[in-house]
Amino acid sequence: MNDATGGARRRVGVRDVAARAEVSRQTVSRVLNDNPEVAPETRERVLAAMAELGYRVNNAARALGTHRSHTIGVLASDAVLFGPAQSIAAIEASAREAGYWVSAAFAEADDAASVTSAIEHLLAQGVEGIVVVAPHAATLDAVSSLDIDVPVITLHSAGRGERGLSIDQVAGARLAVAALADAGHTRIGHLRGPEDWLEAQSRADGYVSELAHRGLSVGPIITGDWSAGSGHAAARKIVASGVTAVFAANDQMALGLLGGLHEAGVTVPGDISIVGFDDIPDAAYYWPRLTTVHQDFSAIARRAVGLLVGTADVREPAEPVKPVLVVRDSVAPPA
Repeated sequence: MNDATGGARRRVGVRDVAARAEVSRQTVSRVLNDNPEVAPETRERVLAAMAELGYRVNNAARALGTHRSHTIGVLASDAVLFGPAQSIAAIEASAREAGYWVSAAFAEADDAASVTSAIEHLLAQGVEGIVVVAPHAATLDAVSSLDIDVPVITLHSAGRGERGLSIDQVAGARLAVAALADAGHTRIGHLRGPEDWLEAQSRADGYVSELAHRGLSVGPIITGDWSAGSGHAAARKIVASGVTAVFAANDQMALGLLGGLHEAGVTVPGDISIVGFDDIPDAAYYWPRLTTVHQDFSAIARRAVGLLVGTADVREPAEPVKPVLVVRDSVAPPA
């Protein structure tokens, strides 16, 4: 930062804040570390001085004085996909709101050595807890095999693990299938996610469960890779199967399926109805607008951060967050 004359401006320090607030440096330090023994009026005076001077907390310096990093580690793989990406963003926002930093490390999902290296990288930074965005069974297994001396919470693990927080994937899939069955469809197929994804398996389980609950036969199950391209490639098989409805395990595959069906001369929802999963922002602008299942990623991120920083009640059972069906235009009664 430069001053008006072009020279470097000296960084505002604790000494400057103490002078402006007319308190000792020790008092400023106590305010920074949320010491409850500081009088409320003194705290307000120190905070006002910080704001006036533009003082910024030096997290590294504070860690040296308190032996706490105020940092949460995030281990992730496949972070470019919608669900994991949304969760990581929500973790960062929740941590920042709680006065914590986030340090992220990325690993190859099916490479135990990569997972171990990422965990060691986070621990070397003195993180106070780790959130593992673990959509793959292999990642979760690798983490479970390590001796980690800080609390660990897993997301996107379909509830697996001692402290696994999740959105109820089975319930969400059942909502999707129920929407199709309630519209009158009895031949319902499933475009599922990759075999090694825990949530893909849970959504497939929900698909089968809802059909069984209604006395309907399981239709064709076609495996995709979460991409629109795999949904597009599945269109030919979907048409040949004779189904009148499809539950797609994510919105991107539903988008590709819409395109593939259009090219085959099949209308949606006139000939085939589709329900997706995730409720990505673009789903409301597909043609037709996509009926889908909404997941509240912020809810589980807040819960994870709260457990790690001590603001959530650890006695409260970690019930899965319930998803919600968002009804749009891609479902109609069978022709």
